[in-house]
Amino acid sequence: MRKIEFFDTSLRDGEQTPGVSFCISEKVTIAKQLEKWGISVIEAGFPAASPDSFEAVKQIADSLNDTAVTALARCVISDIDKAVEAVKGAKYPQIHVFIATSPIHMKYKLKISPEEVLKNIDKCVKYARERVEVVEFSPEDATRTELNFLLEAVQTAVDAGATYINIPDTVGYTTPEEYGKIFKFLIDNTKSEREIIFSPHCHDDLGMAVANSLAAIKAGAGRVEGTVNGIGERAGNAALEEIAVALHIRKDFYQAQSPLKLSETAATAELISQFSGIAIPKNKAIVGANAFAHESVIHQDGVLKNAETYEIITLELVGIKHNSLPLGKLSGRHAFSEKLTELNIAYDDESLAILFEKFKKLADKKKEITDADIHALFTGETVKNLAGFILDNVQIDGHKALVQLKNQE
Repeated sequence: MRKIEFFDTSLRDGEQTPGVSFCISEKVTIAKQLEKWGISVIEAGFPAASPDSFEAVKQIADSLNDTAVTALARCVISDIDKAVEAVKGAKYPQIHVFIATSPIHMKYKLKISPEEVLKNIDKCVKYARERVEVVEFSPEDATRTELNFLLEAVQTAVDAGATYINIPDTVGYTTPEEYGKIFKFLIDNTKSEREIIFSPHCHDDLGMAVANSLAAIKAGAGRVEGTVNGIGERAGNAALEEIAVALHIRKDFYQAQSPLKLSETAATAELISQFSGIAIPKNKAIVGANAFAHESVIHQDGVLKNAETYEIITLELVGIKHNSLPLGKLSGRHAFSEKLTELNIAYDDESLAILFEKFKKLADKKKEITDADIHALFTGETVKNLAGFILDNVQIDGHKALVQLKNQE
């Protein structure tokens, strides 16, 4: 069973999510939770971006005991100097150097030739390797790079001293089959006398980031990169919690395992959600509110008899306390009777039949049935509005209100 390193970039790529900005204390708190979760290496930031980014990386590097800390740097000497200075207090410091290799990036963004890109890779990876023991190199937009040139770029980085080679699907362009073939080609053809570990870094523009990451692992990748809850640029990154649980549940297929303490998964996801201000979608795999919820009568009946009928993941595995059987119009008598028992409502077969009939009529009118609704069915009382009024009608004006702030003299 291969052990896959988990590289978390929630504090760097994740913070590039529009509207997300972590303060330094939040970043340190998140980093400590990531360490508790079992992350192998944390990409703490891009030190050259700003003094605040530099200080955040430095404080994280100084705060962790077991987890490696890396900092991002362009193939620019001044970037590398900043990154090295920021991570020097880490127990296991690393540097992550990148440059774009796709034709569109070289022509329009970098405005340099492929030969100049290779020279930059050689110079900057060597420079970084002289200063830290572990250097990762990323050919940005790798999946839109001509394959032979991609191999040339990777080989140049390996020859210059890179230990890790990351193959980014920067714009979420590739498919699992294509991505797996890229990894197999590079692993088979890169020459080195020392072990070189390849890793995927996938964006979710076409909704395939997790599938692509798993395809790379299947093809031989030894490290995987992503973020908690899949936060990140545009549609986000591969969600690490999904990859980790997939490896656990389908170990028979992937023959690989993560280092994560899966029981800390829910707590980690909630912390990222809290600090980022991005709510976890209810239907989000692994940590969404509906991930263990069942409303259909068939599903509810099966889960009540044996959870494995409709749940391939146990709640305890990912640190969730209990599953949910929300009551709605598709719920059956079994789930309804379980809810009555949970609410300590006494019933016999006759009263159950009457209450269930009332419940089904109510469920046709309401999206979600609350515990208060169930009590009301039992007592025959109308659910009281605690504010002392009954809301008959609501109208919402969708026009935006324009507010002009003026200086007060």
